[in-house]
Amino acid sequence: MQLTVKPLIRTCLALAWVALAVPLAAPRAHADTKDGAPVRQDVSFRGGGGLVLHGTVLTRPDTPGAPPGTRSTTSPGIVLIGGSGPGPRDEYRQEAETFARAGITTLVFDKRTVGYSTTHRDFDLLADDALAGVRLLRERKDVDPHLVGLWGFSEGGWVAPLAAARSSDVAFLITLGGSGYSPLRTQTWNLGTHLQHRGIGGSFRGVVAGPAAQLMDSTGLFPAADHDPRPVLNRLHHTPVLALWGAYDNQIPPRESARIFREVLDRAGNRHVVIGFVPGAAHNGHRTTDGFDRIGGPLLHGRPLGELTPGYARTMTSWVRAVAAGHPPESRTAPAPPQATSSVPVPGRTWWAWLLPALLCVGFAAYPLSAVLRRGPAVRPVRWLSGLGLLTVVGAVLCPLAVYVAGDGAAAPVLWGRPLAWLAVQTLAIAVLVSAGVTVATVLRRHRTWGRAAWFRLAPAALATIGFVPWAVWWGVLRP
Repeated sequence: MQLTVKPLIRTCLALAWVALAVPLAAPRAHADTKDGAPVRQDVSFRGGGGLVLHGTVLTRPDTPGAPPGTRSTTSPGIVLIGGSGPGPRDEYRQEAETFARAGITTLVFDKRTVGYSTTHRDFDLLADDALAGVRLLRERKDVDPHLVGLWGFSEGGWVAPLAAARSSDVAFLITLGGSGYSPLRTQTWNLGTHLQHRGIGGSFRGVVAGPAAQLMDSTGLFPAADHDPRPVLNRLHHTPVLALWGAYDNQIPPRESARIFREVLDRAGNRHVVIGFVPGAAHNGHRTTDGFDRIGGPLLHGRPLGELTPGYARTMTSWVRAVAAGHPPESRTAPAPPQATSSVPVPGRTWWAWLLPALLCVGFAAYPLSAVLRRGPAVRPVRWLSGLGLLTVVGAVLCPLAVYVAGDGAAAPVLWGRPLAWLAVQTLAIAVLVSAGVTVATVLRRHRTWGRAAWFRLAPAALATIGFVPWAVWWGVLRP
């Protein structure tokens, strides 16, 4: 009797362990307490270059109380591609939940940290990540593999079209705040708009949009500066496209971008392109009063993201439903709201954009460095000229570059319509001219007592001063 009971007990315990182990081994998922709220499932997948990416798939059960992830029919799917920066998935939680509540299986994932930084952007690599997300959704049993699309916001407005143009697996495309211009031209417009909002005008804004932008491009400091979205859009011949911009978008030129999207996609023969503007919405499609603030919504890094505007959510979900039903809307364009300012082309790359300030720094620094050799008499006005000239050139270059790196906040505080730091640089430039005059007077008075060594030491500073004046005018330092 004992020989038969023990195996039976062992068998029952083993079956009970299996019953408990199966749900523990399943992907983590949890449902919100409210009926119809999204079900979340954490996932990992390999993106471009084999990098493991982590994200969340959100779905909506067909009926309240249904087991997580179960559906009676397949649904369309969408992969969310975020904007520039670190892009944690929580930044797009509102959009993900909106799509999921509408019955659209949604993947939102954390942006890669490998191969992506402030100084390096590879849109092709980001497009690989997006297509890896598309493959993940296409492999799900609850998703129609023929109805998986992309949503791209801001920087994602360059990446998502690139991914869609490379793969027929992308069934539709939504862009929000996508630019029709290169990243560098878009950023110059963005910074100019925000500097204007801070009350900054005059030469500084011109430097940011002109010489500083040219320097960033020529030195490769601005990542993916010259990416042209138009050839990519021209390859979207048949993919249904919904292109949206916030009516108060102040980070990309919305009116001009919408015109470019329309012209290029029409030339491509795409007859299913809907272009619209979201009333009361900022760059991210969320509520705002003027584009510079955000109203409500969750906090990210201590700042509100703003609530989704009802028109934004409704427009996107109804458009995806129409595409999924086999009736993609015919092309149409909504009236564009006014745009704050027009964008301007960025000067092309040139070697002298970085070489000129470098030579000026070398010329001004040569005199104090030569003092180490103690060759020839020291001339005090030249010391002042060299020091002031070096400070002015370095400060003039760093002021606008700081705005590119840290945003328009780097221009604060503002005095007389100029950043205080820029005003200090302009004051130094005037001091350089005064020092140059004093130096010339000193040279005329004392040159007869000098030997070759003195002239040798003075030559670099003299040449730097001659070159400084036209450079300072071009760079805006000697302009109002």
